[in-house]
Amino acid sequence: MSSAVSVASAELPIEPVLPELRRALGAAGSAVLQAPPGAGKTTRVPLALLDEPWLGGEHRRVVMLEPRRLAARAAAMRMAAARREGVGETVGYRMRLDSRVGPRTRIEVVTEGVLIRMLHDDMALDGVGLVIFDEFHERSLDADLGLALCLEVQRSLREDLKLLVMSATLDGAAVARLLGDAPIVTSEGRSYPVETRYRERPAGEPVETGVAAIVRDALDAGPDGGDVLAFLPGGREIRRAARLIGDAGLPPAVDVHPLYGDLPPAMQDAALRPAPPGRRKIVLATTIAETSLTIEGVRVVVDGGYARAPRFDPRTGMTRLETVRVSQAASDQRRGRAGRTAPGVCYRLWSEAGQRALVPQSRPEILDADLAPLALDLAAWGADPAALPWLDRPPEGAYAQAADLLIRLGALDPDGRRLTPRGRRMVALGIHPRLAAMLVRAREEGQGAAVLACDIAALFGERDVVSGDGDLRSRLALLRGGGSGRGGAAAEGAVRRIRQGAVALRRRLGLAAARAEDGDAVAVPPLGEAGRLLAYAYADRIAQRRADMPGEFRLSNGSGAWLPTTDPLAAADFLVAADLDGDRRRARIFLAAPVDRAAIEEAFADAIVAEDVVRWDRRDGAVAARRQRRLGALVLDDAPLPAPPPARVVPAMLDGIRDLGLAALPWTPEIENWRARVAFLRRVEGEEEAGWPDLSDAALLASLEAWLAPFLDGVTRRAHLARVDLGAALRAQLDWARQQRLDTLAPTHAAVPSGRRIPLDYTTGETPVLAVKLQEMFGAMATPSIAGGRVPLVVHLLSPAGRPIQVTQDLAGFWASSYRAVRAEMRGRYPKHDWPEDPLRAVPTHRAKPRS
Repeated sequence: MSSAVSVASAELPIEPVLPELRRALGAAGSAVLQAPPGAGKTTRVPLALLDEPWLGGEHRRVVMLEPRRLAARAAAMRMAAARREGVGETVGYRMRLDSRVGPRTRIEVVTEGVLIRMLHDDMALDGVGLVIFDEFHERSLDADLGLALCLEVQRSLREDLKLLVMSATLDGAAVARLLGDAPIVTSEGRSYPVETRYRERPAGEPVETGVAAIVRDALDAGPDGGDVLAFLPGGREIRRAARLIGDAGLPPAVDVHPLYGDLPPAMQDAALRPAPPGRRKIVLATTIAETSLTIEGVRVVVDGGYARAPRFDPRTGMTRLETVRVSQAASDQRRGRAGRTAPGVCYRLWSEAGQRALVPQSRPEILDADLAPLALDLAAWGADPAALPWLDRPPEGAYAQAADLLIRLGALDPDGRRLTPRGRRMVALGIHPRLAAMLVRAREEGQGAAVLACDIAALFGERDVVSGDGDLRSRLALLRGGGSGRGGAAAEGAVRRIRQGAVALRRRLGLAAARAEDGDAVAVPPLGEAGRLLAYAYADRIAQRRADMPGEFRLSNGSGAWLPTTDPLAAADFLVAADLDGDRRRARIFLAAPVDRAAIEEAFADAIVAEDVVRWDRRDGAVAARRQRRLGALVLDDAPLPAPPPARVVPAMLDGIRDLGLAALPWTPEIENWRARVAFLRRVEGEEEAGWPDLSDAALLASLEAWLAPFLDGVTRRAHLARVDLGAALRAQLDWARQQRLDTLAPTHAAVPSGRRIPLDYTTGETPVLAVKLQEMFGAMATPSIAGGRVPLVVHLLSPAGRPIQVTQDLAGFWASSYRAVRAEMRGRYPKHDWPEDPLRAVPTHRAKPRS
């Protein structure tokens, strides 16, 4: 067999560095291999290390992680072919719903989630001598977790366990440090020149339209006989691009092949196989074709520049797939696909400046992902995330949200530190904690409920196979009825995998393998029970329809959600919304199931809270008192609460006053002036020394409970505020001594020479104003003052008509300078009034002429 391997791999660029890699792993526990795409690292390295003495002859296996199922299967097939064996002999693979390994298998190519399950089943990984992390630059959540746990195994249990991290574009130095300053082995690789052509897409043009147009051009302008590989964000864009290319008319010797994860294996294999002699092929692919896979014959790459990436929002608990720009590293990976076997060309649907603006690397999934699966895995492992080795630590906020979800699902104890018995059963299922919780609770109800729950859980592992509505029951009916859904062969493959997944889950739960309609004795509940079971997974997304608003819902977590009014579920009173677009305020529901109110009350009796709600109702401008039963933000029962206790009414009324603002209180000029008098002395005497209270709007609003609450007895609505004794409420903040001091130092009136007492205005500025007719101040040499003579008043000298003719704080200066000009003007305007030449000797009066 060794000679076959040697012949098959003699031309691979990785060959020259294999001796160095063997020495590195033999001398150290770990190593980093940097090799560009096409070097042969995926298919050559595991075979080259198989006979190393530290693997213990034939006793220990090599486990290699691949980020995608297609890449794992293709790698295993190529390695088996290199040994002239079938898959499942020396080389095999394991992934969800598909496993081909045998008793002689020594190289297992697995998808990343499989490694986590292996670690749960056997913490020491007995029988495994080497774990290879291929294409680690993709930085999936499972790869980061798998590496962290393997390093912990190596450090604590298995010093002899070897770890090898392989990548084309990763920062090898950072990984080497994480592995304990592991040696770095670098392969130069081999590639042919690739010409890059920038064709910026017009604004507003769909990416699939631009890709289809350039693919057509590339067929004519590209290298003779070269196949075309085009990158698009997802299956939807691939299908549209294929239609556009076909509608434009293809040469007879050209075939179009889609390539994405949900396709049946036969269609994926067809895309990977070389085109028959005399024919060319166009492969329309997602990011699945960036790395690991070898697509023979490609000499033209058309890059749309986008990819799908999951983005998780801890505040809503929802993940949505976003279409994002690729990184520079990813675009270079794609470009390199055109130069594997001969010179090629790469078309980019953006400008050269746009290329420079791309981020260097894609964000690691651990920074944006739903961390609930990771938190459950770490709880099962008994590990503190802060103590594990990471390239990027899980964000604290997202991890805390994940732990909180696990507590609510019953997987962790209330402290969030240890697994519960239910949590241990959830870990064994190897699926998302939400769905695992549903399966465990359904199993507790009996085999029939568990069978239906397995069907539901399996649906979430594949693409949607029904269009036209968001009802989960129509998908379940498809599974039971044996149809194939929509979307042709791709949908048929998805339906087949869903059924296989349901069978696998039933085995893990210890259920009968067959369904009830296939002759099994288990009585499966009707599809109407789907909503109740789904609620075990998504209790925070139980949705209640808003009154008289079809299609508008409130979720139990407080968010809003909606369905098109044409959807059959739009009129349902209660739903469980399993799939939403992630909008924080008003999410679009894509998949849901109706649920009866009685089922909600039975399933979540412990979470339903009965309470008397007394709150301010802005719409009615009054305190509303209701007796309610609530599940989270959902109101299940709502009735008037007769005679609510004042201790609940007053705080609600205070909330109303804060909402309305202080202007809603019955202010009068006298009360405003009193407040201004206190503020005046607070400025003059100092805030702390004299102890005058802060009566500003902000301070009063902040302390309503202290000064206003005792005066709100019987006040329940805005109209009642008119009867509040606001003056008494404010004056109560001053004790008797301070009130006396206020009257002395900041009097309400000032005596003037005419004998009258004139009110002072404290509200117009920092200094109080004395507004008095000029004739009443005859004979006054000094400006009147307050605050023990410290503050002269601002005197507004008024005309006989009451209009200001002079503003001064210096009466003596006014008489000596400005009075003469004022007298000359006023005598002609008001001849019946006294305008003496010497105002200091004149008789003050509030009449037109002084009495004789």
